[in-house]
Amino acid sequence: MDIVWPTVAIKLSRTTFAELYRAEYVRMVRVAWLVVGSSTVAEDLVQDAFVRVGRRYDRIREPAAYLRVAVINACRNELRRTKPLPLGSVPELAAADASTVELFDVLASLQLRQRTAVVLRFIDGRSDDEIAAILGVRQATVRSLVFRGLAELRKVIER
Repeated sequence: MDIVWPTVAIKLSRTTFAELYRAEYVRMVRVAWLVVGSSTVAEDLVQDAFVRVGRRYDRIREPAAYLRVAVINACRNELRRTKPLPLGSVPELAAADASTVELFDVLASLQLRQRTAVVLRFIDGRSDDEIAAILGVRQATVRSLVFRGLAELRKVIER
């Protein structure tokens, strides 16, 4: 006896590039700013990442995930070329989020990988799986980076 499964055509709605931009721009600038320390550099890096995503938008399976990786990689490349900047003034886009402003000075004390993992976890709300994919590390490494980053943040805050 053959079992015939009915086929159902499911059309997945895909956001347009403009919708992706509106949904992710502010968040990505906030993340980039907390990683590189400069709002103007962060805005430039995010714009460049959107340009790269826009060129390939039709061929990218998950544009939002691709964008996050592009932004973090751009931040890493920027920090390799230049020495890390102390966090500058709060960009207008991040000023509305009180938790971001409170972490402003404290995050500067963390190492780049720890700061990136903490920002992705608590500011951007990403899971261990997503952070591991963005950073190109294992989940255990992500948990270690977040744990050590939080321990360092506690030390700085207690001072």
